[in-house]
Amino acid sequence: MSAVSAVYQAHDVPVTSRVDYWEHILEDVLVPLRGCHDGAEDFRARLTAGDVGTVRVAESTTPAGACVRTSRLANRSRPDLYEIDVLTSGQVVIEQAGRQAQLQAGDIAFVDPLRPARYVSTLSKHVTVLVPRTMLALHEDDLARLAGVRVAGDRGSGALLSSLARQLPHHLDDYDPVESVRLGTALVDLLDAAMATGLDGDQVLPVGTHQRVLLRQIYAFIDQHLGDPDLSPAGVAAAHHISLRYLHKLFETERATVAGWIRQRRLDRCRRDLLDPGHRARPVGAIAARWGLPNAAHFSRAFKAAYGMPPVEFRAAGDRPTRV
Repeated sequence: MSAVSAVYQAHDVPVTSRVDYWEHILEDVLVPLRGCHDGAEDFRARLTAGDVGTVRVAESTTPAGACVRTSRLANRSRPDLYEIDVLTSGQVVIEQAGRQAQLQAGDIAFVDPLRPARYVSTLSKHVTVLVPRTMLALHEDDLARLAGVRVAGDRGSGALLSSLARQLPHHLDDYDPVESVRLGTALVDLLDAAMATGLDGDQVLPVGTHQRVLLRQIYAFIDQHLGDPDLSPAGVAAAHHISLRYLHKLFETERATVAGWIRQRRLDRCRRDLLDPGHRARPVGAIAARWGLPNAAHFSRAFKAAYGMPPVEFRAAGDRPTRV
């Protein structure tokens, strides 16, 4: 099946029920928020939502006003999802974790659904993207440091992410299953790049922090060479003109060792390919070899340890429709 979008409009229900209806829709389809109105009797808001692969995409048009997510509401958010907001028109200020992201049209904000937040906006239109946290390259410490951070949508990876995110809601019913999965993967890859930009900004880390910049370069190098079965910590160190000992020291505070990260990223790429209908005819062993894991038995054991089932069973389970 192709992706199917759903449209929700507050003015489809009686005036006295519109705000309650809207808040219920936000919690059910996206994330819980309260107070999402400007006090006007004739409250009007519209939401179009659908899934692109494993990513939820929604475009909403809302009147001026303020919304809040309290600690109690944050505890009701789904713990497996991470949120970004991309502004299409209007102006929005998002406050979270002691930071304030002031958005103009095209800008991006990273928002953690598990933390309290406050939104203040003019009449605006924006796109919300909900991504499974397991698909993101960053660990929880980095995600926490991105909460409430703005990335400009007019340059670099931010511009690419902003453009794609703003276009997707208008074509949710146009994508076949193969294209949908690939677009979802492309969106996550751009999100990872934009997040690295956010982490390198002076809102989060001192500009020019050598170790952090070097780590980002190393992570990018690993992703670019996952298909090389000879990729190893020694090769990574040599490519960056540092000693193997120093490389391991850089990763002491990361969520995985160098070898562990290479294995994790390879398995993640294999997982994505196994879920991609476009690779259904490709043998499991060929997918593993594509990402630098030529030993089929070793790959099967490692995949089962990471995802709870052998790759063949995982692919079969992935053929059943799922939603974020």
